[in-house]
Amino acid sequence: MTTTKIMTSIKSFCFNFFQENTYVIWHNTTKNCWIIDPGCMNTQEQQQLFNFIETNGMKPIRLLNTHCHLDHIYGNKAVADKYQLELGIHQEDVKILDAASLSARMFGAPIPEKLEPSYFLDEQSKIDLDGVEFKILFTPGHSPGSICFYNELDKYCIVGDVLFSRSIGRTDLPYGDYDTLIESIKTKLYTLEATTEIYNGHGVPTSIAQEKQNNPFVRG
Repeated sequence: MTTTKIMTSIKSFCFNFFQENTYVIWHNTTKNCWIIDPGCMNTQEQQQLFNFIETNGMKPIRLLNTHCHLDHIYGNKAVADKYQLELGIHQEDVKILDAASLSARMFGAPIPEKLEPSYFLDEQSKIDLDGVEFKILFTPGHSPGSICFYNELDKYCIVGDVLFSRSIGRTDLPYGDYDTLIESIKTKLYTLEATTEIYNGHGVPTSIAQEKQNNPFVRG
């Protein structure tokens, strides 16, 4: 799935056996790009991501995680090494990143190569993709440091596992909290414009309008 926007475009990849959505966002003019939640588990998946970037003449300039659960971080080290990038996360998810090997054993999954974060993001952080601003929304509940990347200009938001099409992120993992997640959705996502497109960590994209009307867990 590729979606063309006014200033930026998005490409999603479905990686690993958790069927996690990895995103590449790029500026339509400069071709500079961000890689968000690289879940590529093996060299074949890594090469799929790298081939897309290189075939389209893009230059990765940021590596970001919405949160640090196992399925969203498999490709962090490979991406960082390939493009000489530093990792940005929310500080509250360091404990989740540190527990990745334990989580892998719990799920019977491969243990990812660890990449330490180089900087932290919160709602006061200012990040932009060649002049296109992305607001950081702090949306804990699924994990303690879940953040979303909101592009108000092009009307979309990368939300990780906070909100899905007619569903919400699970809260039965360590440091998850159901009430906190519901509050995050109501106060941070449902206050966005109804037409805002939601690109999540698993499954198909949706919109704020669709979820307010149809989501059985959180009605608008």
